[in-house]
Amino acid sequence: MLIKSIFVALETQIMIDLTGIISISGQPGLYKIIAQSKNGIIVEGLADKKRLNVYASTKVSTLSDISMFTTGDDKPIEEIITNIHKKENGGPAIDNKADDKAVEKYFAEVLPDYDKDRVYVSNMRKLFSWYNALQTTGNLKEKEEGKEGEEKAKTVKAEDKAAAKKTVAKESGKTKAVAGVKKTAGVRKTGSA
Repeated sequence: MLIKSIFVALETQIMIDLTGIISISGQPGLYKIIAQSKNGIIVEGLADKKRLNVYASTKVSTLSDISMFTTGDDKPIEEIITNIHKKENGGPAIDNKADDKAVEKYFAEVLPDYDKDRVYVSNMRKLFSWYNALQTTGNLKEKEEGKEGEEKAKTVKAEDKAAAKKTVAKESGKTKAVAGVKKTAGVRKTGSA
């Protein structure tokens, strides 16, 4: 029983890493951010490996920031793609050009609590095309947030709280000492009255 709970805990920590992968409005396919240029960013197409400059005025969406509507909280695309990856054991998903009923049925298996009123078949097709593009180009890399990172984060938070308490204590001490003095910010007193 203990081994099973450890395996489940490890399984939930592994997610697909989508950082640096973007979708550009008006352009087919997915792109990986390579560098920053003077006027925007330089990206490389995942499928054709061609590089192009994307200007700052172009509408760009990072996949790690996109989420889908559910009956509860919105689910990030990373979690949904991770579910597809687990379901298919790393293989390709359903073809995005399949009929609507098959696409809806497959999506319901991957994300059973999706909001049927706000998630359209076109959204599902786009997700499956993105997953298949990532899978065929070998960009479905897993990221793992281990316990060391969590412990480090807890330590940093504790240090931040301690520093904040010290700052509050110093500021409250100054406030008490200067409580009777009226401050005039931005006014310089010169000369005599």
